[in-house]
Amino acid sequence: MDLPQPDRIPIMTKEIVPAVRRWCVLAAMIAGLLAPRFARAQAAPGDEGLIIALGDSLTAGLGLNELDAWPEQLERRLRAQGLRWKVINAGVSGETSSGARARLAWVLALKPDIIVLETGANDGLRGIPPQVLRENLDAILTTLGEQRVTVVLAGMQMLRNLGQAYTTAFARIYPELAQKHQAILIPFFLEGVAANPALNQNDGIHPTPAGYRVVTDLVQPRILEAIARVRATRAR
Repeated sequence: MDLPQPDRIPIMTKEIVPAVRRWCVLAAMIAGLLAPRFARAQAAPGDEGLIIALGDSLTAGLGLNELDAWPEQLERRLRAQGLRWKVINAGVSGETSSGARARLAWVLALKPDIIVLETGANDGLRGIPPQVLRENLDAILTTLGEQRVTVVLAGMQMLRNLGQAYTTAFARIYPELAQKHQAILIPFFLEGVAANPALNQNDGIHPTPAGYRVVTDLVQPRILEAIARVRATRAR
């Protein structure tokens, strides 16, 4: 994949904004098509709560059986621990943060207690200005806070060939917004997996089932913290 060069980033803003708007419309259409599938997967009466994994192909499990993606692995682990929480995989491959923002209302209609927000990798790969990502994440987190949804925010890092200024601005977004909105932060969602050929598919980007086990290792303790927050809020 040819990534945009750093000296093109400012110029690309005019090219990207219309594309982002088109993607918002497409994301809303995708959400409408997928809604029945996820509606059938809502928490059962005996479940304690609902967790939604809102993300892109790294959540959807591109290239794998859906049972091998991290949301499905997470639910199996929770239930093995005696924790009856339903985990819905709401990953959409190719989605940017603008797409996640566009379909947030549909996600909230499922009434989640916890959302794992994993988005932004495609923003970076497409050279979308970091400020666009920041604004989208800020808006999503603001809405989730208003709806009293506990959030686990999956941090991302970007390839260095986009230039130091871009990668630094990109990396700062996640911890700063997690602090602002009191979200539970995973500093780097692909820690221990990125750039490891043994844990990634042939494209070098998407994890294998073994790679997703490592991702689940990172997500699980944050989910336990989120569950504790939900229980504390219910007890008030």
